[in-house]
Amino acid sequence: MAKKLVCLVLAAALLSALGISALGAEETTLVYASGDYTRINPAMDEHGEINILLFDGLTAHDGDNAVVPGLAESWAFDEETCAYTFHMRHGVTWHDGEPVTAEDVKFTIEAIMDPANLSENAPNFEDVTAIDVVDEHTIRFTLAAPNVAFLDYMTMAVLPEHLLAGEDFQTADFFRHPVGTGPYKLERWDEGQAITLVKNPDYFKGPAHIDRIVFKIVPDDSARAMQMRSGELDLALLTPRDGETFTGLEGYDVYNMKTSDYRGILFNFRNPYWTENRDVIPAVCCAIDREAILESVLLGHGETAYGPLQRNVYNFSDVDHYDYDPARAESILTAAGAEKQDDGFYYRNGEKLGFVIDVAAGDQVRLDMAQAAAQQLRAVGLDVTVEIPAVVDWGSQMAYLIGWGSPFDADDHTYKVFGTDKGANYSGYSNADVDRYLTEARRSDDPAVRAEAYAGFQRALADDPAFTFICYIDADYVAKDTIHGVDPDKVLGHHGVGIFWNIIDWTIE
Repeated sequence: MAKKLVCLVLAAALLSALGISALGAEETTLVYASGDYTRINPAMDEHGEINILLFDGLTAHDGDNAVVPGLAESWAFDEETCAYTFHMRHGVTWHDGEPVTAEDVKFTIEAIMDPANLSENAPNFEDVTAIDVVDEHTIRFTLAAPNVAFLDYMTMAVLPEHLLAGEDFQTADFFRHPVGTGPYKLERWDEGQAITLVKNPDYFKGPAHIDRIVFKIVPDDSARAMQMRSGELDLALLTPRDGETFTGLEGYDVYNMKTSDYRGILFNFRNPYWTENRDVIPAVCCAIDREAILESVLLGHGETAYGPLQRNVYNFSDVDHYDYDPARAESILTAAGAEKQDDGFYYRNGEKLGFVIDVAAGDQVRLDMAQAAAQQLRAVGLDVTVEIPAVVDWGSQMAYLIGWGSPFDADDHTYKVFGTDKGANYSGYSNADVDRYLTEARRSDDPAVRAEAYAGFQRALADDPAFTFICYIDADYVAKDTIHGVDPDKVLGHHGVGIFWNIIDWTIE
């Protein structure tokens, strides 16, 4: 009997090595072009596409970006005590087989709230005053004030207390060897090369159809297009220019997917330059020809931007769009006491007006946008250049080609991005009216009240710009036509994240 068992095990291992399951079906693998990861830490880093494959939150988002059950199968809100009670599914286990409990949820959210951990997601939970574990599968959150986006924020990945207790949330080795509850689990991580995931057969929503997903590290945009063409990749997010080359090409499907993802110039108000020259920012806004950038860089795949909520139900368009108007830009500069000298640039108090836009390495679209914007700004007399620093210095840089945006509740990526001293406010922006309106909006579930508050927020932001908004970008995904299940109507988030929302339903021929 022992010899027979050994033979069966060896046979199964051989079949697996050949890509054939023990049941005789060939294993399926999807190779996805990914940027590099130094860690997989959803509590600290919200934008990783890989997070949703490895982890689950108490809640989740469906294809319409509405909140649906996740690890919690139901919940209730008590208006009198301002408390949410979540009832978790029974029988859910971590990838290592340990049970998932309410203690894990409490541990995760408390870690995010802990100022020592420096999580940019902390503002999402700043209203939480108490977290009570009622029993093994029931947890209650008491809030100091209502936060209508709270259910959206409970999509936050839950992390295992038994593997992270006492660990540093910025440096723990766990985040190189993550263990979650999601439809896939980590199989291996070849640094700088690939992260290989294998499906979780015990996933509580049912096992995925695709056996493995390989996040192949291809940070260069041109290399992604070449590897897509050569067959090394099955799915990739490409630049609009590269994506269009696959349109009509046999063997490929091209998905031009809408996103809430905008690009703009962030002004770093911690830099003394903007203390002295904040009043020229409206001139910067008027000097940008957004239509030209949209067409030349994005080939029209997107729309021009004037604010952070254009793809949200609470967008308010009756604000200054700062349409392209070089004459208005120069008028603003003149009114601010600047004079144009013989070199074609404006000077004030003996100093030339201008600044440097930093761009992260490896993002050709952002680089092209920044260079186009700099050229347009120089044309009106502002000495603007572009640099690609080895490391982004949020504290002292002058400006940055930023990207933000959320397809979920309007509180997301507004409160923590524009609110004074919030976790994702990398510009150091502060405006008392903006703070007041954002707080009013998150504390009411009355759509009329929220609409009025968000209108006030957008007016205040337009009057005192934190960014020069440029455009919203579409996500141009290219896939082999053997992949089925991609939802082309899903509105994606920042960095085009969200395409894997229904991954367990995907198949490969």
